[in-house]
Amino acid sequence: MTGAETPTHCPYCALQCGMTLRPVPGPEVAEVVERTGFPVNRGALCGKGRTAPAVLRQGVRLTSPLVRRRPGGELEEAGWDEALGRIAEGLGGVRAAHGADAVGVFGGGGLTNEKAYALGKFARVVLGTSQIDYNGRFCMSSAAAAHQRAFGLDRGLPFPLEDIPRSGCVILVGSNLAETMPPALRYLTELRENGGRLIVIDPRRTRTAEQADLHLAPRPGTDLALALGLLHLVVAEGRVDEEFVRTRTRGWEEARAGAMAHWPELVERICGVPVTRLREAVELFCGAESGMVLTARGPEQQAKGTDTVGAWINFCLATGRTGRPFSGYGCLTGQGNGQGGREHGQKADQLPGYRKLTDPAARRHVAGVWGVDPDSLPGPGRSAYELLDALGQDVRALLVMGSNPVVSAPHASHVEQRLASLDFLVVADVVLSETAALADVVLPVTQWAEESGTTTSLEGRVLLRRRALDPPEGVRSDLEVLHALAGLLGHGKGFPADPAEVFEELRRASAGGAADYAGITYERIAAEDGVFWPCPDEDHPGTPRLFLDRFATEDGRASFVPVVHRAAAEETDREYPVVLTTGRVVAQYQSGAQTRRVAELNAAAPGPFVELHPRLAERIGVAEGELVAVTSRRGRAVAPARITGAIRADTVFMPFHWPGEGRANTLTNPALDPVSRMPEFKVCAVRLEAVG
Repeated sequence: MTGAETPTHCPYCALQCGMTLRPVPGPEVAEVVERTGFPVNRGALCGKGRTAPAVLRQGVRLTSPLVRRRPGGELEEAGWDEALGRIAEGLGGVRAAHGADAVGVFGGGGLTNEKAYALGKFARVVLGTSQIDYNGRFCMSSAAAAHQRAFGLDRGLPFPLEDIPRSGCVILVGSNLAETMPPALRYLTELRENGGRLIVIDPRRTRTAEQADLHLAPRPGTDLALALGLLHLVVAEGRVDEEFVRTRTRGWEEARAGAMAHWPELVERICGVPVTRLREAVELFCGAESGMVLTARGPEQQAKGTDTVGAWINFCLATGRTGRPFSGYGCLTGQGNGQGGREHGQKADQLPGYRKLTDPAARRHVAGVWGVDPDSLPGPGRSAYELLDALGQDVRALLVMGSNPVVSAPHASHVEQRLASLDFLVVADVVLSETAALADVVLPVTQWAEESGTTTSLEGRVLLRRRALDPPEGVRSDLEVLHALAGLLGHGKGFPADPAEVFEELRRASAGGAADYAGITYERIAAEDGVFWPCPDEDHPGTPRLFLDRFATEDGRASFVPVVHRAAAEETDREYPVVLTTGRVVAQYQSGAQTRRVAELNAAAPGPFVELHPRLAERIGVAEGELVAVTSRRGRAVAPARITGAIRADTVFMPFHWPGEGRANTLTNPALDPVSRMPEFKVCAVRLEAVG
């Protein structure tokens, strides 16, 4: 124990709710105390946050390195010297035999900024590989790409959460905040209490949709057509903010032409949303003085996700609902450090500060901070799924930190086979995840409460998690792991294990970049409840609200991007007549590697299920709780039926938190968005049958 009470943040989603940790004697280790002064959640926590210390307990988490001493053998406990030596030999041997790009690195959106930064530097400087990406590619990449195209800058929310209740109307697209970010639901409640209106777009009538003034339930994969149809009505009804379009944007005529090809009756046929409801949505949104569109994984996790988000941005721009107070487009980032994780170099095409790896000036700047020749830095590598698909072929060894792709990746059975085909796999994690169970070496690493470091919330607010507890003997931090491996691989300097020292280097590396942290210090974060980037110097106040004066483009104007609707990568047919969509439930998180080890959460959500409409259940002859087989072109999953009228009759829903025969991602389609390389998790064709 390192102190009586420590203010810190939840280890789970991108709200990064404030909490206080209090050490307690015995196996419980610590308890969570409300931190009412933190503005984002004001003390409120979901069940995952309240029970987060449960994963710190002995017997739940890893406390010793594990090695597989012979092919096909079991993982056995080992000392750190043996484990690190095997890793250095395994990664170094593959690199020597097959080249630097035969070694891959797969990171995670839950890693702190310091760890994401160090991991990207380790890949490019120590290993010399271009083959690095992370699981955030599966979460926010389409919205990030659309942000860049339209605004010249990607920050999930260009305004703080506190602005949401002050807006006149909010359109929430493909998000179930009540289950994915429960403390954030109060912002929507306050919105309505203030007289604002809420429109929720989701094929399911979720707990969030039940709060809405208007719920639209489109067929999965048709969000792009829906957005274009609404923009068509904006034009046809004379609701375009002509002055805003003329003075603050470019490219309107091309985008307008694309929207006008999507007349309301056509959109109704594509989406299944009546024209009257489309008109009602436009009336609610345009009738308010201000408005926001917030998207989440629903429209983003599609093979046309970048264009879909772009269509919603076009809708905001045409109505003058961005770059103004209490208005704008925003992405509800999912993972705990999904924002910071994509800013500082663990993404295949980026360097710290959200710099482009292909930009010569960016390479010179970062190489200068790192003390290396810019020409020595490799170019962009494969995106996440493409990297996983190349395992055992072009990529022969892999280092995984903070990710569990055996459960979380699309076409997961194929990814599992590719991982098993590697010459060498090493996983650093807090628990023996399904991916770690395949590894040649597993390293037990510290958790959120046992280390300090920064994360960046969905608001772009840089926060400080503080070390509250000493880790168990035998556990080391990810930074200590990278420090040791760098030394064994010939780089004795440049990889400090102290997170504060790493953050100071990150500040220098990000200086002048799009995501500029140069003016952010641990001391400022603590004093100010976080600092919003960009913050170029210590006298700068930070930037809670972006784009009020100009957009982050050369001429300061936002770009309309012309888009048109296109079908999903895999449409239904006679053999596979139903659409599967996937998502989360309130008591589990991501691949469930940690939350599935918490008794209280398992009691609330013990396993997978198939949510389907009563008419569909009757057609296949299944009753509530009976097993249903769901089959796609990639595999078969089996789980109990959950029958409800809250979902479209042509659609089924499965949560993706579990491995085994109920693994939803056995079914999902790895078809990729051509811009963001996001897989199409949210739409695939399946057939259903009752399991006798």
